Amino acid sequence: MQYQRSSALFNEAQEYIPGGVNSPVRAFKAVGGTPIFVKEAKGAYLTDEDGNKLIDYIASWGPLILGHAYEPVIEAVIEKAKKGTSFGMPTEIETELAKLAVSMVPNIDKIRFVNSGTEACMSAIRLARGYTSKDKIIKFAGCYHGHSDSFLIQAGSGAVTFGSPNSPGVTQGTAKDTLLASYNNLESVQALVDANKNEIAAIIIEPIAGNMGCIIPEEAFIKGLKELCTKEGILLIFDEVMTGFRLARGGAQEVLGINADIVTFGKVIGGGLPVGAFAARKEIMAKLAPEGPVYQAGTLSGNPLAMSAGLAMLTALNNNPEIFRSLADKTAYLHKGLSKVLTDAGIIHQINRFGSMISVHFTDEPVVDFESSAKGNNETFKKYFHGMLSNGVYLPPSAFESYFLNDALSYEDIDATIKALENFVTDLK
Repeated sequence: MQYQRSSALFNEAQEYIPGGVNSPVRAFKAVGGTPIFVKEAKGAYLTDEDGNKLIDYIASWGPLILGHAYEPVIEAVIEKAKKGTSFGMPTEIETELAKLAVSMVPNIDKIRFVNSGTEACMSAIRLARGYTSKDKIIKFAGCYHGHSDSFLIQAGSGAVTFGSPNSPGVTQGTAKDTLLASYNNLESVQALVDANKNEIAAIIIEPIAGNMGCIIPEEAFIKGLKELCTKEGILLIFDEVMTGFRLARGGAQEVLGINADIVTFGKVIGGGLPVGAFAARKEIMAKLAPEGPVYQAGTLSGNPLAMSAGLAMLTALNNNPEIFRSLADKTAYLHKGLSKVLTDAGIIHQINRFGSMISVHFTDEPVVDFESSAKGNNETFKKYFHGMLSNGVYLPPSAFESYFLNDALSYEDIDATIKALENFVTDLK
């Protein structure tokens, strides 16, 4: 495939946009080469500016669960745009989407819409602190909750020490209130709780992680985490920006059988437009302004275009819950096919999968947390990524990202994906 147009556009973009991109993973730093500039997309396919047609496995990093340019969403946005794009005032459609979301998700009574997953998680933490009158939070290494200062923290010298910022611009004062635990390691959480008794407002987690590859929580870990939070008066926050309305109508709470205290959403809930949300029981949400003292606001929150896209998307999913099984079956089929090709070629690998999320890791150890994910052979991954790309398949350009399947993918598309790997698998040795 040729990428002259994408290359030229990237060169131009770098003159005006830091790194040439508006979100770092798009720059291909982890895999090398020139980023692909998309011209248009439909269903399961992207078409880039050079005219290359690619089978898409990121679905805009998750939102496009029913495929690109899904007609009911497009029609809803067009019709709403004819009536105005933004008002900074209440609209009926905000309540319509709120009612539908609350009806689909377990254990939430009210929901507040914002403009991104980052904003949703940032607001959820502020709400948890305001509700509990405590300052500290626990997050997990490898879980990404957006680029708010509280979340850009790496491990300290030991399991019970304060975190330190791993991005310039994050202050030590902010970092001291964020404690870092290990995913799937309940003992690491217990140690932090014991060392910071009655000081922890919330524990925030991706219930199925997607930012160190797809990582599945062990049953004893996720259940133990809920029990620990209940015992210690700590709010459990599920970051369902990725998993909400993707794994099931009720997201990870439904499939794991765990009720979180606060849940954050993004991606699917906006149908491809910029939307985030956070939700909880009435008594927690009552702390939020204008009812309570915890302030949160946004000029474009509840934007009518985003609300119309989200309502069309969630309506389709709510009316057709078999979509979730269809997606899971397609993902299992992809898993089986990729694994067979890699195994037959003698390529060491692990594949993690949950619902319509999947990731391939080139390591001989099970991938259960950030540490084990980081042991994957990145040079092999680079060859794998570019080999798939040259054969017409677009994967996440990072070994630490989950794939997101969309239901527009046919089994013929998946067979073509498996065939693409067969075409160059010997180059991975």
